[in-house]
Amino acid sequence: MDYQAITLVIRNSVAVITLNRPALMNALNTQMRAEITHAVKSAEKEARVLIMTGAGKSFCSGQDLGDAGSAASLDLERTLRDEYVPMLKAIFDCRIPTIAAVNGAAAGAGANLALACDVVIASDAAYFVQAFTRIGLIPDAGGTYWLPRQMGAARAMGAALFADKITARQAADWGMIYETVPDEDFLEHVQQRGAHLAQGPTVAYRQLKKAIRASFDNDLDAQLALEAKLQGRCGQTRDFQEGVVAFLEKRPARYEGR
Repeated sequence: MDYQAITLVIRNSVAVITLNRPALMNALNTQMRAEITHAVKSAEKEARVLIMTGAGKSFCSGQDLGDAGSAASLDLERTLRDEYVPMLKAIFDCRIPTIAAVNGAAAGAGANLALACDVVIASDAAYFVQAFTRIGLIPDAGGTYWLPRQMGAARAMGAALFADKITARQAADWGMIYETVPDEDFLEHVQQRGAHLAQGPTVAYRQLKKAIRASFDNDLDAQLALEAKLQGRCGQTRDFQEGVVAFLEKRPARYEGR
């Protein structure tokens, strides 16, 4: 695909998707959603970690309300079902670890696009806002799923009802994101995080994602059984053998991702 609304760069097993409509704060339109979906599926075949970030000073301002010509002609149910769901599922189901590098404003669907990733790292300048009620809507793009799981029902309800701006520091303190980083260190830190995962045991990462996500629906017995099953798969990998040998030889492991 010839990308127009995003860029995709893959180097040293790290794929970087950059939302690239900076003049519109990287607002999501039909084209961008299709390109993100395609890029994620391409990246997981060629890379061992995926980073998503925004061009300019914003991460993503959410739905481009001018995409359909006018808000009145925008079919929100169809747009969510046919365009957002495939994009969000591609990110959520991605076979490699995904990092949202939130470099600025993440509003509405843009905030929830970030939360679809496995890990969210934000610069100090970044902020999140569930802006939906400001225009008479409810959180979508997975917001009602991720928010209560990551920051608890009370804070999720408040964030959705009041549409308050949540600073990167607040988001980290509340458990909504993984960490926040000083602006001057942000790019280097994200690159280091990406490189770390790209050199890690890829199959174990995949099983880890399955186990943590399943824990919300499983009781203890079911979760312990799942852990045993997934650990069995990890134990059959070359990376496990390399990890053990490296530990015994007191050297860094050289994982192949298989």
